Amino acid sequence: MATSLKNLSGYDPADIPPANGMKIGIVVSEWNREVTQALLEGAAKTLIRLGISEDHIRVHYVPGSFELTLGAQFIAEYEKPDAVICLGCVIQGETPHFDYVCQGVTQGITDLNLKYNLPFIFGVLTTETLEQAKDRAGGKHGNKGDEAAVTALKMAHMKNSLK
Repeated sequence: MATSLKNLSGYDPADIPPANGMKIGIVVSEWNREVTQALLEGAAKTLIRLGISEDHIRVHYVPGSFELTLGAQFIAEYEKPDAVICLGCVIQGETPHFDYVCQGVTQGITDLNLKYNLPFIFGVLTTETLEQAKDRAGGKHGNKGDEAAVTALKMAHMKNSLK
C-alpha cells in the first residue's frame, strides 16, 4: 500500500503481542541525521509504550545506510537481541549511487534475516526528496520508526512462539 494511503504510525496496541522482557537492538545511520533521529525517536517511544524497558533497547550508530547491515550483524552477534531494527534514509541524487546503496542495504538486511534466523527490520526510507523523508519521519505520513518497532515486536513474538 502506498504511504500516501496509510499513516505509518497507526496501529492498535491490542494487536501487538506482549513484549515480555524482549531485548531490541537498533542501528541508526548518521547520514541524514535529522531524519534518522526522528525515526529513532519514533521507534524508541513506540517500544517503550508497548512494554519494552529502556534498558532493553540498545542503540548504536553507523556512518551511513550502507553500513547498517554490518552494524546490525554486530548487534546480533554481541548483544543477542530478540530483533534488530535498522533505521536509515537514502535520498535520490543525481548519480546511480542511490540505486547501489538501496540495493545493497535491502539485500544485506534480507540476508541477515535468513542467516541469523532473527528478525532484522527494514526501517530505511528511500525517497526522492528530503521533504518526502521528513513526511515519513514524523510528518504528515506518520513515522516509519513506529512501524519498524511494531514489526520488530510482532516478528520476535512469532519466532518465540514457534520455539
